[in-house]
Parts: sequence; C-alpha cells; structure tokens
Amino acid sequence: METQTTTYKKKQADTKTALLEDIQHNVMTYLGNDYDPPRTDTYYYGLSLSLREHLIQRWLKTQRSVYEKNAKRVYYLSMEFLPGRFLNNTLMALDLQEECRKTVETVGLNMTEIEEQEWDPGLGNGGLGRLASCYLDSLAGMNLPAYGYGIRYDYGIFYQDIVDGYQFERCDNWVRTGTPWEIKRRGFLYAVHFYGRSETYTDADGHLRHRWVDTENVMAMACDFLIPGYGNEHVTNMRLWAAVSSREFQLEEFHEGDYIGAVESKVMSENISRVLYPRDEKVEGKELRLKQQYFFVAATFQDIIRRFKKTGKPFSQFPDSVTVHLNDTHPSISIPEFMRILLDDENLAWKEAWEICIRTFAYTNHTVLPEALEMWSADLLGNLLPRHLEIIYEIDRRFRQELRKKYPDNPEKGDRMAVIQHDFPDKVRMVHLAIIGSHKVNGVSMLHTAILKNKIFKEFHDFYPDRFINITNGITPRRWLLQSNPLLSELITKTIGNGWIKDLNQLSKLVPLAEDPEFRREWQRVKNQNKILFASYVLRKTNLTINTKTFFDIQVKRIHEYKRQLLNVLHIITLYNRIKASPDHDITPRTVFFAGKAAPGYFMAKLIIKLINSVADVINHDPAVNARLQMVFLPNYCVSQAEKVIPAADLSQQISIAGMEASGTGNMKFALNGALTIGTLDGANVEIMEEVGKENMFIFGMNVDEVEKLKNEGYDPRRCYEKDAELKSVIDLIRAGHFSPKQPDLFLPIVTELLDHGDKYMVLADYRSYIQAQEAAGRLYRDTAEWTRRSILNTARMGKFSSDRAIQEYASRIWNISPIRDLS
Repeated sequence: METQTTTYKKKQADTKTALLEDIQHNVMTYLGNDYDPPRTDTYYYGLSLSLREHLIQRWLKTQRSVYEKNAKRVYYLSMEFLPGRFLNNTLMALDLQEECRKTVETVGLNMTEIEEQEWDPGLGNGGLGRLASCYLDSLAGMNLPAYGYGIRYDYGIFYQDIVDGYQFERCDNWVRTGTPWEIKRRGFLYAVHFYGRSETYTDADGHLRHRWVDTENVMAMACDFLIPGYGNEHVTNMRLWAAVSSREFQLEEFHEGDYIGAVESKVMSENISRVLYPRDEKVEGKELRLKQQYFFVAATFQDIIRRFKKTGKPFSQFPDSVTVHLNDTHPSISIPEFMRILLDDENLAWKEAWEICIRTFAYTNHTVLPEALEMWSADLLGNLLPRHLEIIYEIDRRFRQELRKKYPDNPEKGDRMAVIQHDFPDKVRMVHLAIIGSHKVNGVSMLHTAILKNKIFKEFHDFYPDRFINITNGITPRRWLLQSNPLLSELITKTIGNGWIKDLNQLSKLVPLAEDPEFRREWQRVKNQNKILFASYVLRKTNLTINTKTFFDIQVKRIHEYKRQLLNVLHIITLYNRIKASPDHDITPRTVFFAGKAAPGYFMAKLIIKLINSVADVINHDPAVNARLQMVFLPNYCVSQAEKVIPAADLSQQISIAGMEASGTGNMKFALNGALTIGTLDGANVEIMEEVGKENMFIFGMNVDEVEKLKNEGYDPRRCYEKDAELKSVIDLIRAGHFSPKQPDLFLPIVTELLDHGDKYMVLADYRSYIQAQEAAGRLYRDTAEWTRRSILNTARMGKFSSDRAIQEYASRIWNISPIRDLS
C-alpha cells in the first residue's frame, strides 16, 4: 500500500499541495471547521491527524510482522511517561519537517507557532517518566518488539504557577481540548476488580482452589499513542489505560431524585486515572495510589495474556514469548497478580507458576531514597486486593523457608529480607517482592548498582549473586540533540555526516576538531545563537530581559533537598555579598537559571522555591549587582521547556550529595549539548567524568565513602558555619530576613534545618569546595577558546550515554529479544 509519506515524496513539485489538501480535509471533517481563513490551532490539529494516519499504517504493518514472526515481546510497565510534544518528534522521524514548514508557510502560518499549540502530555513527574519515553524511542528505532504500558492521566502532575515567589499548583488539564495523537479503543475494555473476598473450593479433580468473588469492578479502556522509530518503518505504541465506570449510573437512584448519588459510583470509578500521584497523607489517598497501580497492572496483564493465547503455546513457554519489565517499584503488584492468574485462572501448581513468574519479570530500581522504597499496610492491601494479600503471604512464607535453610543460625536475616514486615499492622515491602519475583534486577549507574549490591540490598545480592546487574541510563539523541538543538545538529552533521543520529559513538569524530580554531568559532557561534533564542523565550515567559553575553549557569530538575538547589542559592548569595562589599570585585558576569516543581505537600522544597525567587527579586532589582549577576526561576518546567533551556547552557549544575542520585539523565542531556558540568561524584556523573575527562568538568565535594565517614564520625554543620566566615555571613543574611523584609522569620526553617537539625544532605560540608569549583568555572569561561574546546570534547565523548546503547544491553542481557528487521 502506498503511504502518505510516499505520496508526498513522489510528488516533489506537488508536495505542498498534497499535504495542504490533507490538512484542510481533516480540519473540515474531523473538526467541523472551515479551513479558510487558516488558524494556527485548527491547522495544528489537521496536520497532526495527517501524520497520525501515516503512523497507523506503519503500526499495523509492524504488528503483523511481530505476529507473523511469532517474536518474543517486551512489556515495559511504568507509572510515568514524559514523551514531550509529539508533533515535531513525528515530523523528524518521518523526515517531513521541511515539507511541513513550506506547506504551512503557503497559507501564511508559522511552523514554530503551530508546534506551540501542543501541550506537553501530563503523564509523568520527572526523570523516571522521561527515561521511559527515551527507551520507547530507542525500542522503535531499533526495531524491537516492545510496548510501553501505563495510565492515561487526565490531569497529570500539576501546572506550576509562581505567585509572589511561591509555587501554586493548578490542574494540568493537558487534554481539555482533546489530543489528535490519542487513539481511544472504546470497544476495547477490560474489567478490573477491587475489594470482595477470597474463597476456596474443590475443583472437579479434587484440588483445593481459590477464587476472588463479590468484587467491585472498574473498566479499563486502552488509549494508544504511537511511537515511530527514526529512520525505519517500525512504530510501537504506548498503551495507557483510562478508567471508565462499569455502568453509567444507578438508574433506580436517578428515578428517586438522587441525581448526585446516581452518578457517584461512576465518578469515583473514573477517579482512578484522574491525577498522577494523588496526595497520600490520608488513608483515602493511599488507597487511590494502590488502586492506580493495580488498575494498570491488571489491565496490562489481560492484554498480555490475550496476545499470548493467540500463539496456542502452553504457559510453560510463557517466558519464552514474554518479558515484563517493571520500571521502578510501582508496578510490582504485577507479581502477585500474575501468580493469581496462573494459580486461580489457569490452575497451575504453585511451583510451576512461581518458576514461570520469576522467568517472566525483570525489575529496575531507580532510587536509594528510603521513602521511595514502597511499603503498603497489609490491612489496606488486603481490603482492596484480598486474594493478592494471601498470595503475598505465601510468597513470604516460602521465601522465609529458603532463608532458614541457607542461614539456619541467623533468623534475624529472614525478618530483614522478608516481604512481610511484622508490625502493627503488618507491612508489605514491595521492593523485596520485586527482587524476589524477578530473574534480573538492575541499577541505573555503576555507582548506584554498587550501592544496591554492597549496602541497601547486600543481603539479597549475597543470596542471589547473579541477579543484580548494572545498565547505565541513556537518553535519545533524536530528541535531545537532533530535535532540541537544530543549530548544533546541523553543524555536527555538516562536519561528520548524520551517522551519529543512530550511532552516537560517531560523535567521537569531533574530538580532533576541538583543536581547530575555525571549528571552535563555529561552535561558539551556535551557542550564542541558542542563548539569544532562549533569552527571547525567557522574556516571553517571565518578562525578564537577559544579557546573552553572560555566563549561563543552569540547574533545572525536580526541587528536592537532596538535589541541593539550596547549595546553589548559597553560592549566589556569596557572589551578591562579594559584589556589595567590593563593587570593583572581579567577577564573571553570570545569569543563574532555576526550574523545577516541588511536590505539593513538600513544605521545605516549596520554601526553597520561595527563597530562590526572593533572592532573585533582591538581586535583579539592585543596580549595583544586576549588571553582573541575575537570577531567573522558570515556571512549570516540562519537556518542551527543557528543549529550550539545555541548548543554551554554558554550565550544568549536577550537585546532589554523593550517593543519593541513582543516575540522573539531565547531566547527560546538558553534556551532549556542550555544557560543562559542575557536579559531585554522584550517579552517572562518575561515568560522565570517566568518558569526558575530569579536566573537562568541575568536580567538587565529598565522594560516597567520605560522606559515609563524616556521618559516622558525627557531622556537625555548625562547625562548618563557625569556621567559614563567608558561609556564616550568607546564612546570617538569610536568618536576618534580608531577602524577606516583610516577613523576617520566613526562611528560619531553612536555617534551622541546616544548623540545628543536622543538615541531612550536607550542604554546608560541601559549600567551600563548591565555591572553589564555581570560581574555577567562572575563570575558565573568560577564556572563550579553551571553554569552547572543552565544550566540544563534552559532546564528542558522550556516545556511551545513548538510550540505544542502554536498550541494546537490556535486550541482550535481560530480555533476550531480537529486532524485527523485515516489515514487508
């Protein structure tokens, strides 16, 4: 069948006409609008539908090929995806960017303005979701038979406004006008069960069986978003589940006049997929979170088993056809759900079912933060999922037996490693369940995996010595260089060809060019243009005029104490003090940018946002300072904003306390785009340093062992405060209310946390080393030729950090899947 793209390519002279007619047809038939006069919003929709039609053709061809080859498939389960905008990514994958630009220009429209019509899908919160989306891009680009599964949230995390310096959250209603990229499978529904009870019965063969009865049901509707591979015909899908009521409303209540009660059950059912990560301080919030996790897991497994049964194979061969990958701990309820299906629906014996289960699952751990290692109250889980709790207790009982056999003289080990933590009430350790029920567990950087093996899960590693492996995270160069930085991509492609787009290691060809003065000038010209473009965006978003000749120092990420935005603020106040004390102080003019969201219930993180904005307000309005130092907080950080920030960065701040960041991928994105990193030896910073060279970064602070040593010796932050006069003056300025004159005590909780509550993330301990690293960065930036040389080397040596490399490792080391090459 001849596709739309083929048609467009064949009609070189007539391309614009063919595509324009298609867009206008969609505007009329799908939107019911007139295409004349042309409107940016309707033409965005019409163009997107044209592209989606082509993706559907490729997706169908891909699915046929997977079925025909009886290929093993991977199901990638994630509570979050952050795909970013679809339009430009699809145009790039289909090589239609130039055709579309010319087409819309014929009717007086601007392609950039059309792209801005699209809202970022509110399907994730941060790095976890963005990593999942990078991996889907690579899976499609590498022709691998794999799918992403998650939840189709109506409102996502939240839309961040900054009002008087404070974060305010409002609904991120990203689909309020619909989205042309979504395919709702309205006739494709699965029933998901909650509550009820578990009962036993004897089957026809005299075997004792279990069944889950008297449940409340919610329907899961599949919503597909198509993900094209770059430079091939492969299209996969991100299948997200939307909750719909099993019945519209209670008709009897409606007739009796109880209109609210009539629709109450419908509304409550559909709340499951309303919001990403509902607040869980109350029991109702906790239950909703668990409902969300089970909802998408149960629907996904019905989908998986539907496909598997088409093969006609017995369940003993299930792991040869299917791998289920758990992206962090949230989907780990999959393990008892699959066991329930095998035991209760398929009538397998426990031993066979458990062996199939372990061979099917793989688990990626993404955090060392204790609060992120999920535990559920057994009472809560048993009320919502009674049969699953029975299965979990049986998994726990059998695992404790194994531990007693291996460690007969160490009963405490069983208590530490067990799935059930006996308490009042009992707790279910979901991360232990994920480790026990998977055949492979991976960390996401060499340092992170070492911490998992040697500290956090050392006893599990001793018990399962072959289970834990490392696969360092990666990012897709298609979105994070080719799409987000077209000026630099054009320079690189003009210089070394376009092979780097699919093989990032080819960037190493740039290494000798770092010594070429003419190439350095071209590189610097691109950076300056990107800074001008970004400054225009900042002006539009914040009404601040930025001097593009200043040093762009950027920290954009989720606001959390361990990420130490506070350390960055202390450095800025240090510069402020120096300039105020000595107006002639020799300082590299600098603009510091922040962006990121704090969790709605995270008081300290939200107060740090207020501090950032209060310090910025003082600095930016002080004529004695603002010519050499500016601060900007960009509201509502998201993927599309990151695509504008990252190409403009000179300095990338990756300054978390060593041992807390599992990997990070922002560090990779900035370095790939030529920013130099100032950072600790945390997460993937260690491996970036090994690749780009320590001399091409600004490494500071304690390493993991030094952090541990200082903690064990008894860290006293007041000693740092008392012995460093410059640090003391900075803290005292905050405490005195200099940045909050109308509320002098406003930031006392921050000062108290640092000085009196132990400074948990050792901000003061790393302060002086950080200041020295920042001074070195400022000095080097003045040497344009040398800074640019190191910038080029950062980009040139980032080949390892492609998501293609990471996915190839998953495919060969965990999933055992092969590409689908022939899509004919």
